[in-house]
Amino acid sequence: MARTAGSDGTRTEEAIRQAAISLIAERGFEAMTLRELARRVGVQPGSIYRYFPSKGRMLTELLVEHLQFLLEQWKVNQPDTTDAVGRLRAFVDFHVRSHTLRRREVFVANMELRSLAPADYRQVVALRRRYEDILTGILRDGIESGAFVLPDARIATFAVLAMLTGVGTWFREDGRLGKHELIEQYTQLVMQCVGAAPSQPRPGPRGRVN
Repeated sequence: MARTAGSDGTRTEEAIRQAAISLIAERGFEAMTLRELARRVGVQPGSIYRYFPSKGRMLTELLVEHLQFLLEQWKVNQPDTTDAVGRLRAFVDFHVRSHTLRRREVFVANMELRSLAPADYRQVVALRRRYEDILTGILRDGIESGAFVLPDARIATFAVLAMLTGVGTWFREDGRLGKHELIEQYTQLVMQCVGAAPSQPRPGPRGRVN
């Protein structure tokens, strides 16, 4: 059987992760088999267990990795400002960019929570809550400063994230809107949703989502 190019441990594990994300996104977690996964990577089925003790644990690690990536990247890219409007603009930019770059991971993270064991579910949801808390904190600061007009920051968090996360299901790089225009329009929509003044300046994030 053909081996994955450069199939040392680290490269093989990464190849397994990428193939697993693709297969789960295409067919769903329950329909994916480890035999099929091994075939796609180019290893023996038993080799999968060298890196993941079970199919369920593999899913957990994929979801944890995705959420940790978002948290770490936001820490790098968040703007150097205490201004709630500037931070919200930067968050919208970051979220849209990361969710259009990582479509498969986003899809799997949203659709396969139901497939996690109870303890793994709690672990993943705790990480997701940390990400949600970033936006909730920005919105609460904006309410306190008078920049935003909202009755409930937590409900607004869920509404804004639902709107922004859906971008990965329909946006195409070769479509009518470029990514810059897309982010500008989403930013305007979010600012209207939170009751922000339309003429606020926009400080972008310090870096890029890798």
